[in-house]
Amino acid sequence: MEKIIHSNIKPFWQNDKAMLYHADSMYLLPKIDPGTIDMVFADPPYFLSDGGISCSGGKQVSVDKGKWDSVVSLREKHSFNRRWIRLCSKLLKPDGTIWISGTMHNIYSVGMALEQEGFRILNNITWEKTNPPPNLACRCFTHSTETILWACRNEKKSKHFFNYLLMKELNNNKQMKDVWTGSLTPQKEKQFGKHPTQKPEYLLERIILASTQEGDLILDPFTGSSTTGVVALRNRRRFIGIDMEKEFLEISKKRIFTTCGRSM
Repeated sequence: MEKIIHSNIKPFWQNDKAMLYHADSMYLLPKIDPGTIDMVFADPPYFLSDGGISCSGGKQVSVDKGKWDSVVSLREKHSFNRRWIRLCSKLLKPDGTIWISGTMHNIYSVGMALEQEGFRILNNITWEKTNPPPNLACRCFTHSTETILWACRNEKKSKHFFNYLLMKELNNNKQMKDVWTGSLTPQKEKQFGKHPTQKPEYLLERIILASTQEGDLILDPFTGSSTTGVVALRNRRRFIGIDMEKEFLEISKKRIFTTCGRSM
C-alpha cells in the first residue's frame, strides 16, 4: 500500500493490500491524502443504546452495543454525521461514491447530512432481513429492515461507476431492484469473535462488486470486524479500516489473515 496516511499513528496491522488503524476516525481521516479513495462504506453508530432490551438466540438481551453507540441529542447526532461525512467527502476521488448503512435511529440524519455536504443520493437500498429478532414489546411491527444509502458527488462532471451488467446477471438477467433480501450474519462469519452490528458478507459483496473495480481503494471509517475489508480483499480490491476498539481490530486481523490465505 502506498503511503497516503500522514500520521504518527502506526497501523495496527497491515499487508501489501490492507491497513487497519486503531484510532478515532475524526482524527485520522484528515491525515489521509485528499482524492485517493474510490469508495467509502460506513456503518456508523446508530445511537440506539438506551438501556432497552431485544432478543438474541431466543434469549432476552440488552440492546446496548457499547459506549460508542450511546444515545445522544438530535443536535449532537446530526453534527456528528455531518462532520464525518464532510471528512470522507474530501478523500473521495471525483467519481467516487459512498455507501452508508443505518436504521430509523440515524438514517434520516445521514440522508440530510449527505445532501448538506454536497452529495446526490443515487439509491435508497432496503435490506430486508429474513430472520430478524422478534419484537418483545408487541406494541409495534417487528423491525426487519435496514436502509443503505448510496451517494455520489452532486457535480456535473461526476461519473460514478455502476456495474449494471453484473448486477443484472446476478439477478437472473433482470434489472436488480433496490430491495435486497437475506439473512442476518451467519455464525460461520463470527468464528473469530462477535461484533454487535456485523454485516453479512453477501451484503458487502454486492455493494463492492456494484460500485468498484479491481485495484480500487475502499475505506471503512467504522470498520468493526472488517466485513468490508474481508470482501474487498477477496475481490482484489485494497482496503483501509479504522476503529476505536482494539477488540474488534483483533477480530478484523484474524479474518483478513484468513482471507489472504496466511497463518498468524
